[in-house]
Amino acid sequence: MKNKRYILSCLIILLMGLVSITVQAQQKKATQHADFSGEWKAKESISMGGNIVCSYDAADRMVSKTIKIVEQGDFITIENPKTDEGAPLATSQEKLVFDGKTRQISHNKDNEKKASVKLSNDRRTMTIHSIVYFMTATPYHVNEQMKAFTNVTEVWNLSKDGKSISVLAKAKSNIWNEERSWETVFDRIN
Repeated sequence: MKNKRYILSCLIILLMGLVSITVQAQQKKATQHADFSGEWKAKESISMGGNIVCSYDAADRMVSKTIKIVEQGDFITIENPKTDEGAPLATSQEKLVFDGKTRQISHNKDNEKKASVKLSNDRRTMTIHSIVYFMTATPYHVNEQMKAFTNVTEVWNLSKDGKSISVLAKAKSNIWNEERSWETVFDRIN
């Protein structure tokens, strides 16, 4: 009788250990977070959808069709490592920190860009708010320059399978009166 109880106790402990190991393995698998890291390519750049390319420097990520993203804990870097056909040889890298604070990102003395970024708790949605200040010709007076700006909000959604990023963008400028919005889809190329 004692042997049966001893064997039954050992079996129960063994089964509990197996169940515990299985549950822990499933939890580790489930806690792997989404990650925007990789190389991505789109049919058109983010800025082209809203025809706001004039606001951005040739090296800005907004005018690139191919981007490289590296996500590292509390920040992300976005780089346009490959020039697109016909584009000038220019690359840039933006470091965006997930704390929501606005930071200066300048590419040259004529364009001033400030941006902030927030990441959702599930790490699948990233919201970037940016404003670009630039000089442009005054309407009907090409030789007169005026200070212009464009406010842009981008909502980046990583697909469940991690193979595409959908960027929903909205822009408003002091050059045009209405808000413009569009979507750009990037597909993973590595």
